[in-house]
Amino acid sequence: MIPVRPFIPFTPFMYSRFLALIVILYLLIGIQYAALTPAWQVPDEPAHYNFIKHIAQTGSLPELKKGDYDQNYLARLTGEKFPPDLSIDSIRYESWQPPLYYILATPIFIIFNGALLPLRIFSLLLGAGVIVFAYLAVNEAISNPQSPISNLQPLLAAAFIAFIPQHIAMMAGVNNDSLSELIIAIGLWRILAISKQPSAVSQSLIFNPYFHLGMIIGLALITKSHAYLLAPVAFVMLLLKWRRDPITNYQLLKNLALVFVPAILIGSTFWIRNLYVYGAPDFMATIRHDSVVIGQPRTSEWIAQYGMLEVARRFLQTTFQSFWGQFGWMGVVMDQRVYIALTIFSALLIIGFIIAISRQQSAISNLLTAQGSLLVVSALLTLALYLSYNLNYVQHQGRYLFPALIPLSVAVSLSLTTWADMFKFLGDKRKWLAFVPIALMAALCVFALYRFIIPALK
Repeated sequence: MIPVRPFIPFTPFMYSRFLALIVILYLLIGIQYAALTPAWQVPDEPAHYNFIKHIAQTGSLPELKKGDYDQNYLARLTGEKFPPDLSIDSIRYESWQPPLYYILATPIFIIFNGALLPLRIFSLLLGAGVIVFAYLAVNEAISNPQSPISNLQPLLAAAFIAFIPQHIAMMAGVNNDSLSELIIAIGLWRILAISKQPSAVSQSLIFNPYFHLGMIIGLALITKSHAYLLAPVAFVMLLLKWRRDPITNYQLLKNLALVFVPAILIGSTFWIRNLYVYGAPDFMATIRHDSVVIGQPRTSEWIAQYGMLEVARRFLQTTFQSFWGQFGWMGVVMDQRVYIALTIFSALLIIGFIIAISRQQSAISNLLTAQGSLLVVSALLTLALYLSYNLNYVQHQGRYLFPALIPLSVAVSLSLTTWADMFKFLGDKRKWLAFVPIALMAALCVFALYRFIIPALK
């Protein structure tokens, strides 16, 4: 029997103290966002909160019904900055979501009597887990680092994810994005690790990495639809291993069963409940959702009103701005000079990535590995989901691209280390230049909170 790397134990962090520093700084900034962002001024926060409240008060999952989405009332609430005399109790349009995040948050709701801040901190802590497991996933993706600069790429990737202003703002709000991204990060870590292991598996389910992956995917299926991308990525990984390793068709089928049987069993608990509540074939409650969110702007209406080119321009501009930081309910924009600086930064990241691919053989070999291919697949799936959603509804929100932060962070870390490596006269010290833009991103997180968010929403 070929030995298999166990699921839980893993080698110590190469830069554990620096990773801990990143997480601590993320938490210090995130707590300020959680405490100082006015109540309900994170997108969809009242609807997510009411989901938790329903479970706490009834012990059951809510049902999405007519009247749970009122575009006019929601516009009034956001326009008047959620005044205390206007109730949020009727905002329940997230009741169709998979339930895991809300079930986990319910004890916190009960212990703290429904206080908002502890729930926000709960999400923030889940976001800290995203940073740690993103580090582990990127560490698996970077094969055989050739230089001290390459060794820093997982750390740079984790830091990039930690200090995107919009990302930290979302992690500090009540929503299921934090748990979804955490499960995606854990799942990608395990998928990348398994792709490098021999195909033989332990006979015991307790130590079987394929079975563990199936459990993780199952949790993704009851957390958020964006996390469903783990299933096709895992399927591609198994096919690549089948083509690469000398395994029989039977072994392939066995591995597929070990992954997808537990995943489907866990996911079916949610799907069967939806079939009972909403009727066939609405196992994801999407049909009910589309019938309830009447009044939400649709892309076809915008195209008829503004034209295809103008809608495309708004889509690109708003997506870019809201990826980096467009806060509140998309109503708090930063100074245009900040977006210009971010545009230049993004362009430099793209140029650095292109230079890395064209000049560094190690970078090319990394991207051509199975691990690189799997990250590309996960990024393309996230992009496809974002584009398909916007074909129906006007949802130009860059935060929907956050499930692809791990593959994006690999490209960013490769770009930053490429730029830093050009300063060879600094010797080994040049590697720390790659962290200068990350430090500026962390500073922007603080600046955005006190300069834009608080003044606009107070």
